[in-house]
Amino acid sequence: MTYTSGEEELLEFLYACPIGLIECNAAGEIGLMNPHAMQHLLPLAGPRGVSNLFSACEDHAPELKSLVEAFALPTGRICDGHRIFVDLAPGRNGAKQKVLACTLVKLGSDRLMATLTDISHQVVQENRLRQADTWFATLLDGVNGYAALTITPDGQIAAADTCFARQTGYKPADVTGHNLADVLSTDLPGGDLRLDEQLAIAVREGWHLQEGWQQRADGERYWCQRLVVARSARDNATLPRFSVVLRDVPRRDAATEDVRRLLTCDHLTGAANRRHFSQAMAREQQSWRELRQSLSLVVLDLDHFKAVNDTHGHPVGDTLLCRVTEACIALLPPRGIFARLGGEEFGVLLPRYDRDQAMELAERLREAIADVVIEAQSGTLRVTASLACATLDEAEGSVEGLIALADKRLYSAKHAGRNRVFVVETEAA
Repeated sequence: MTYTSGEEELLEFLYACPIGLIECNAAGEIGLMNPHAMQHLLPLAGPRGVSNLFSACEDHAPELKSLVEAFALPTGRICDGHRIFVDLAPGRNGAKQKVLACTLVKLGSDRLMATLTDISHQVVQENRLRQADTWFATLLDGVNGYAALTITPDGQIAAADTCFARQTGYKPADVTGHNLADVLSTDLPGGDLRLDEQLAIAVREGWHLQEGWQQRADGERYWCQRLVVARSARDNATLPRFSVVLRDVPRRDAATEDVRRLLTCDHLTGAANRRHFSQAMAREQQSWRELRQSLSLVVLDLDHFKAVNDTHGHPVGDTLLCRVTEACIALLPPRGIFARLGGEEFGVLLPRYDRDQAMELAERLREAIADVVIEAQSGTLRVTASLACATLDEAEGSVEGLIALADKRLYSAKHAGRNRVFVVETEAA
């Protein structure tokens, strides 16, 4: 019989344990940790290394050190399941935000034990359950009615209840066998998904919820929340059917619209503001992760705009910004978002546009801006713009990388002479 010491058994346990285990002193200096702990700490620590727990977690959980310093008892549990939200490279390779649960126990005056567990999937499910709880809790509160129907995997309506007729104006018998997307005309904002995309998410996640303007049979628009739930396949069916619940929510009155515009629009031009644009990019990044649909960004900057303000005055410059905005918005596709990012710089978010489509639209935007004419006291005023495009695929799913790439190309367009769209092949040459 081979004798195994207690210390060897402890080491075997540490290395085989399916969670991260770390032993360190009160200053965070690590004396012992298992492979799982190393796997969690290395990405967090970066160039700082993993010799010190607090240093490794400095960017993502600086509060750990404070929790230890504030714990006055000689021994005991300092924190239990404390959540560390890790965003190493947003959107890169489709990766979602990582969440670690950290438990710290004080074993003595200068001895700590820490555990690290990856609970990312659990947090995602918790968020979805919270959203579902909120939705169902208000199912009968503040709504004009809700309708239920069943659709097939290709979107065809298999059955609808009488409430569907009251809400939409369509008789169930008249729409059975027709595609739901064709029956209900929906005004999709920039971040919303098509019906087939909603079904794809429902298959993977169990359900999908979104809201937006929708039209009844008589053309009246109403604000509708749509919940799509995947149902298990039964009998000999190989594909699931879907239950769809439509809620008529009376929330978009004139006052609400005024508040929405105040929060989402630039006060001068009426374009989307930077905050709304950033939120839309985050939504589209999530769609890219889930569905890998194309997403392009166009950035544009008016050439020599400072000279316009200096020569003709700021009121003329403001008028020019408004006219440029009107000309550009007129060319947007239905899901495109045009935003003023600051001063004379604008951005265009183009869901489902690949690089070639974005380049084509950018050239049309350039031409439209060059055609804008303002009559000033000193004579006729025109302006040109420099533009550049980038796609989320090129940036490997990173919004920060997408913006940086587009800005880099915009600078190149200006450096090359302005009044042009940067062409990617030029950069390669």
